[in-house]
Amino acid sequence: RISVRCQLCFLHIFLNFFLNQCIMAGIFQRFIDWIKSLFWKEEMELTLVGLQYSGKTTFVNVIASGQFCEDMIPTVGFNMRKVTKGNVTIKLWDIGGQPRFRSMWERYCRGVNCIVYMVDAADHEKIDAAKNELLGLLEKPQLNGIPVLVLGNKRDLPNAYTDKELIDKLNLGSIQDREICCYSISCKEKDNIDITLQWLIQHSKSKS
Repeated sequence: RISVRCQLCFLHIFLNFFLNQCIMAGIFQRFIDWIKSLFWKEEMELTLVGLQYSGKTTFVNVIASGQFCEDMIPTVGFNMRKVTKGNVTIKLWDIGGQPRFRSMWERYCRGVNCIVYMVDAADHEKIDAAKNELLGLLEKPQLNGIPVLVLGNKRDLPNAYTDKELIDKLNLGSIQDREICCYSISCKEKDNIDITLQWLIQHSKSKS
């Protein structure tokens, strides 16, 4: 019969062994992640669309350089920029939001990892137009199944819609054929930019 003292001794040895294995496993996993970051680069491509003055180009500049510029000239046509975060390279298509450029949206959204739809959350007068343009875009058969990230910019303004209000105002609950996510952000204050990037990077990894 094994004494209580022996049982406690065996338990102590087992726990030490178990903890050491966990520590070694964690170190090994971090080593593997580091090796992967050196040799396995991940890439994702996304298209940024939305009405003019919603802050699309400002958003690109903030995530690329961390700098906010108050006076941005509206994009004429489109711009393309590559942003690297860790071992993920994001290819960003920034498409003009003026009415004459909206016919280009669908073409540049084909085959991307994600569509990012920017909304001026403080411009209540344009929220219906923003909704109609988004829902019209997602009706295009070539864009079936492409995930959508809706960003309500300018949350730093007192009259800005919250993310829950945007979900209602944009009728996002009616979109059932794809993954959709909505965040309220502020490019000026850099609010929620980090979680937006985390979502995009995690999405690229889930697709790889």
